[in-house]
Amino acid sequence: MYASQGRSAGLGIALASAFAFGGSGVAAKPLIEAGLDPLHVVWLRVAGAALVMLPVAWRHRDLVRRKPGLLAGFGLLAVAGVQAFYFASISRIPVGVALLVEYLAPALVLGWVRFVQRRPVTRAAALGVVLAVGGLACVVQVWSGLGFDLLGLLLALAAACCQVGYFVLSDHGGDEADSADPLGVIAYGLLGGALVLTAVARPWGMDWSVLGGTADLNGTATPAWILLGWIVLIATVLAYVTGVVSVRRLSPQVAGVVACLEAVVATVLAWVLLGEHLALPQIAGGALVLVGAFIAQSSTPKALPAEPVAASAGPAADPATEGAGASGERVSS
Repeated sequence: MYASQGRSAGLGIALASAFAFGGSGVAAKPLIEAGLDPLHVVWLRVAGAALVMLPVAWRHRDLVRRKPGLLAGFGLLAVAGVQAFYFASISRIPVGVALLVEYLAPALVLGWVRFVQRRPVTRAAALGVVLAVGGLACVVQVWSGLGFDLLGLLLALAAACCQVGYFVLSDHGGDEADSADPLGVIAYGLLGGALVLTAVARPWGMDWSVLGGTADLNGTATPAWILLGWIVLIATVLAYVTGVVSVRRLSPQVAGVVACLEAVVATVLAWVLLGEHLALPQIAGGALVLVGAFIAQSSTPKALPAEPVAASAGPAADPATEGAGASGERVSS
């Protein structure tokens, strides 16, 4: 009975993580449209979350000595890269489209396994890739001559590539006997990401007055500081921590399946709060992307064994449910 209760609690926490991550783009886009540069919004998000996570970083300060490469890569790719490219993409294309493009990451991981590591993959994995790519074609409406901004799509694809680097780092960092605590990796990833983004975004040139004004949320004037507070506290700190807890109560595979709801949540919220409507073919294509991502993630091994990729083992498909070892971060969102 206690195991069943723990599993139910884990599912609830995983759902909370997916919902928290799903709201990041919806809160960020009005700030970007109000005059903030996408990189400045990312810097505010990461730097604010890093400050909140400072006590966790201090508690796990030994990681700096034990895992410097993992922490540096995690901060550069999983934090700075994913979020910077994602926020830049949503300044040019709808939130739902950008996040669905990011969900090509599990398929790209299989490409890494097959062509870089030169290991075979199962037919189920190949089917997942085909479904994801076909669904993406429907989302961007290729039959109409690419209905979205090409640069915006490339930025979203770059975010997906950074997620691939995150998955590879997670596999490398979690299979060793001297594994890194995922909460510590998240804390230092945020700190490292904040340092990188400070050099890139140059926040001293930001229009700080925007934060004292309001942003348009589909016709509703909303205080900018409320949107920023949501991004930092809910869509970053709470989302990351609940993602870690959900994986520990469930498993990376189960938590990863629940995390696929992030794209659904983001699309629905963008529809309701931002007025970003998707056509029926795009909704169907989004469903195909998620199904393909699910099949691809469940066909990717956690520890990269010597045998072919089996359809029964895999890491989480979303940074919210994976970390150094078996935990996570989304960043994306």
